[in-house]
Amino acid sequence: MSPRIVRWKNHSDAETPGNRGEAKIAQQRQTKGSAQRRRGALLFIFTALLAGAITLFHTVRPAPFVSDAIAQTSAKPPALAPSGDPWWKHAVIYEIYPRSFQDSNGDGIGDLNGITARLDYLQDLGVNAVWITPFFPSPQVDFGYDISNYTAVDPQFGTMADFDRLVREAKNHRIRVIMDFVPNHTSDQHPWFLESRSSRTNPKRDWYIWHDGKLPGQPPNNWLSWFGHTAWTFDDPTGQYYYHYFYVQQPDLNWRNPQVRDAMYGVVRFWMDRGVAGFRIDAVSRLFEDPKLHDDPILPGTNAYGDPNIEHKYTDNLPEVHDVLRELRRIVSTYPGDPVLISEADEPNIADLLKMYGRHNDEIQLPMDFQVADVNKLSAPDFRRLLDQIENNPDGQPYFFFGNHDQARQADRYGDGVHNDEIAKLIATVLLTTRATPQMYYGEEIGMRTTPPARKEDVRDPIGKIGWPQEKGRDGERTPMQWDTQKNAGFTDSAKPWLPVPPSASIYNVKIESSDPNSILNFYKRLIELRRSQPALVGGGYVTLNRDDQHVLSYLRKGPPSANSVLVALNMSPDPQTVTFDLTPFGVHDKTAAPILQSPPAALQPVGLAKITMPPYGVLVGTVR
Repeated sequence: MSPRIVRWKNHSDAETPGNRGEAKIAQQRQTKGSAQRRRGALLFIFTALLAGAITLFHTVRPAPFVSDAIAQTSAKPPALAPSGDPWWKHAVIYEIYPRSFQDSNGDGIGDLNGITARLDYLQDLGVNAVWITPFFPSPQVDFGYDISNYTAVDPQFGTMADFDRLVREAKNHRIRVIMDFVPNHTSDQHPWFLESRSSRTNPKRDWYIWHDGKLPGQPPNNWLSWFGHTAWTFDDPTGQYYYHYFYVQQPDLNWRNPQVRDAMYGVVRFWMDRGVAGFRIDAVSRLFEDPKLHDDPILPGTNAYGDPNIEHKYTDNLPEVHDVLRELRRIVSTYPGDPVLISEADEPNIADLLKMYGRHNDEIQLPMDFQVADVNKLSAPDFRRLLDQIENNPDGQPYFFFGNHDQARQADRYGDGVHNDEIAKLIATVLLTTRATPQMYYGEEIGMRTTPPARKEDVRDPIGKIGWPQEKGRDGERTPMQWDTQKNAGFTDSAKPWLPVPPSASIYNVKIESSDPNSILNFYKRLIELRRSQPALVGGGYVTLNRDDQHVLSYLRKGPPSANSVLVALNMSPDPQTVTFDLTPFGVHDKTAAPILQSPPAALQPVGLAKITMPPYGVLVGTVR
């Protein structure tokens, strides 16, 4: 028996989803060869026997322990999706970077079996779907976003059987699996590109973007890669340049070629047939380029790589993108279960974001809102303006997030270094009490910090290698998940994880926070529970309050006539603030609010709406009628 299992069995603590996951991982690391075959047979029997028990457990389990800062509710949560609503409208979606979530075999790299082992934790957290970033075969130049085979599993992450088991076990935990679909480019090691670059006459030559130079030794135009320097690379054997919006090793596919479309749509069908619930579509706005190769406009200044700033006018957001989105929507809509499409499109304004839904709501159901994600400062006026813009959108469901694998963690982007925990709870409240479908990034629920490399030789992300020291890359937001206080925070038994575990893991980890009723983790859990148990948060309208307040962001989620409304007030300043609410114009006649969640913790006593004093970075969520 491994030390980790002994530690949990000797502990006097009650069993939690976190330590159930630890036991599963320790067992996985011990089973090799014939033991793996025995485990497979036993797992099949075990899963079948427990399926009914799991369902019963989640029907009758008691409410989680909460502190005096959190009100208990006796009412059972309503159905996740009210009648007629698709599941994704009310879901909590959780992004998993598989290299960093859980290592099950001791090689220092997270894998699919590690995710399966942690499904108890995800279910207890309240997650309804996981978006898993790429785990396909890849040279790993861009850590999975340079794909050499779209319909297989990279051996470092497991096998196709492991993936099928993950989907099956996730379903047993009432969790859907969303894939990452990377249609813009392949790896330069993909068989399609190897054929394409073999000669100018190869049948797959036109599957990628090839052009002659403007002059000998000069690329066709001034287009720049998102990751620095020219977007054109000269191929000496065939004497032409190929185009890559991202790394040299990520040549762009030619989406004007019908054969490319057919091949990529085949990839979508392959994974839908294996039971996935939809796709997050990577870099979707970059699918098309100007066929006339016009130069992009030059802007003032230079970027982190020393290149002139440019406007990606001819390589981003071309209108043909919407034809592809409509075709993708038609394909997934032939499958049962309301499959979802999520788009990564860094739209510069609300007008462009709304286009992603399609004129007839026939394109993307959930376009990622980078405008809200990238406010990057605690500004009540800025958040109010963006939330108002979204609420005036009559067509599509909003989709909010504050962290992902390409952004520094929210604790560092919004924190002040002193009140980071309180600010993390404040941002969580914005994410989980608005009308938008929320996306979480692994570890943000425990307050994980960005931990960039201290030396260039420690950098793994090519962006950091190219742009050091101005650009240190994305390693800092991709460090291993912090499960406990043991070596490598319970992520791996390897002596060296693929990225180092941050020192903050000794304080911010699942085990410690699970037992602290006032932790960031338990705050997230309670918010997610309220999102389901309060009718106003499930399907209520959104009303902006106190529009001129420079420090406190406030809004009302209107409940149906027979239910409470929910008042949300968020002090986005380092100083105490006093607020007054007159809710009678919105049909609310109460003169007090009944707090159901507060930060910092406070006694849950009614507060008068005529004068509420909020502490620095304070959160108040209360019911009113």
